[in-house]
Amino acid sequence: MLATPATSRSPGFTSEYPMGYHEDDNTVSCAQTAGTRLLHKEAECAYTLFVIATFWLTEALPLSVTALLPGLMFPLFGIMTSKKVASAYFKDFHLLLIGVICLATSVEKWNLHRRIALRMVMTVGVNPTWLTLGFMSSTAFLSMWLSNTSTAAMVMPIVEAVAQQIVSAEAEVEATQMTHFSGSVNHGLEIDEGVETNERKEKTIPVPGYSNDAGKISSKTELEKNSGTGTKYRTERDHMMCKLMCLCIAYSSTIGGLTTITGTSTNLIFAEHFNMRYPDCHCINFGSWFILSFPAAIIILLLSWIWLQWLFLGFNFKEMFTCGKTKTAKQKACAEVIKQEYQKLGPMRYQEIVTLVLFTVMALLWFSRDPGFVSGWSALFPEYPGFATDSTVALLIGILFFLIPAKRLTKTTPTGEIVAFDYSPLITWKEFQSFMPWDIAILVGGGFALADGCEESGLSKWIGSKLSPLGSLPVWLIILISSLLVTSLTEVASNPATITLLLPILSPLAEAIQVNPLYILIPSTLCTSFAFLLPVANPPNAIVFSYGHLKVIDMVKAGLGVNIVGVAVVMLGMSTWIRAIFDLSTYPSWAPPISNETMP
Repeated sequence: MLATPATSRSPGFTSEYPMGYHEDDNTVSCAQTAGTRLLHKEAECAYTLFVIATFWLTEALPLSVTALLPGLMFPLFGIMTSKKVASAYFKDFHLLLIGVICLATSVEKWNLHRRIALRMVMTVGVNPTWLTLGFMSSTAFLSMWLSNTSTAAMVMPIVEAVAQQIVSAEAEVEATQMTHFSGSVNHGLEIDEGVETNERKEKTIPVPGYSNDAGKISSKTELEKNSGTGTKYRTERDHMMCKLMCLCIAYSSTIGGLTTITGTSTNLIFAEHFNMRYPDCHCINFGSWFILSFPAAIIILLLSWIWLQWLFLGFNFKEMFTCGKTKTAKQKACAEVIKQEYQKLGPMRYQEIVTLVLFTVMALLWFSRDPGFVSGWSALFPEYPGFATDSTVALLIGILFFLIPAKRLTKTTPTGEIVAFDYSPLITWKEFQSFMPWDIAILVGGGFALADGCEESGLSKWIGSKLSPLGSLPVWLIILISSLLVTSLTEVASNPATITLLLPILSPLAEAIQVNPLYILIPSTLCTSFAFLLPVANPPNAIVFSYGHLKVIDMVKAGLGVNIVGVAVVMLGMSTWIRAIFDLSTYPSWAPPISNETMP
């Protein structure tokens, strides 16, 4: 008879345990199983994060479609329930976005943006150097309140008209000089959008740097034609000027968006993520963000202007600052075309005035809600602290655009009497829907769901524990590394996708190394907008590139300098005024307490 292994049996207990089994072994096994389960949750969330990041970087699926994957994968992996994931897709951010889009819709519908841009350029002057600064300033101002893409699309047709007029004005001036010497005088400059007439082709026009044959322009001196737009350049300098004006619009529309929370989607995503993760900190609002970002944006804008001028046209300080200098014929022609474009708008209409008033009221309410250095109007409701936010203001003003009449609708009665039977509001719901970026709204919602999943699964804590050795590095070096990483990644991925992907990683990093989270999140958020190198890196880049004046290498050379300027200014701000505003030198009380718990 075969011997059976010795076992320990208990009455009524059917399981068998080999000899040498102890109850402690079962306890260890259960602990290991629980630890493995925790690691499985983190691994499953990390896998979801990897899949979404891959799709966002490669754009194998539309960005907004990829943003819906957390709603599918988190319930299947048991990380979050479907109901909880769905609630993350609509936040306070979306209400703020709706109010801002109501304003943008009215501004564009009633052509207020065009009036602002032309008026600011007329104020600056017509010197080519100052004209570029005027366009950059007006574009940056508009992008503070409108989307960067819309701003670039609005201003570029104006810039293109002015650039072509400058090119054609030079030809007119030289033609005038030649006909004057031959005894005939041209009494005025025609604004012909740069199209040569047959008469002008027959004139003798000496072009510096080119050889003439028998008083006629030879084939070598034919105006260079750009294959993209049919634009003609008399000289290489004219071509450089067109490149300069295109890039100044692309870059200034992005730089202007840095200054307000509503100026670009990345700022909105950061503000919502920060306020959700750190609800006890009430330091990020419209006013505080403007105070920290406006100086940085001004410095970046001025340095970018200097860099672009030097790169394409050279920078002559003596010529720039010479007072009382007589305007050239080219400058007069440029001023004339801007003046004529402005006159086409006619006097300011009632709809524009109302839109401008509502725009001003919205900005004032945002600034005065909780400015920080004094009590704001939110203090009028002490029983509801923190209830009213920037989105409350945006919705209040946004609804008014649907209520205030733009014009009365009238009809003629059979007796010939004209009576009013209805009115048309400043904007309609159909017009609002055409402007509302629903793809951005879904993308941001997916980012919120992803962040919540990282918290629920413990992935954020796990990442923080693994990144804690970085605490041995100087803080400025950590900020520089994260800023350069974000700036590089945003060139190949969309800005909203980049910031949405990195915020759940950078927040636990700051907590793990015991640094004020704002110290890392603010520069990373600002640097996410520095997508200046490639046409596909940013929608404003693609818009100006489509006009055909630029090559990819032009944008790479110019954008590299602007990227360096941007990162340097952000580093300067973090060590000076931004550090003082938020007291970044200490670990704040509103951040999670520092713990030394051992991760599995």
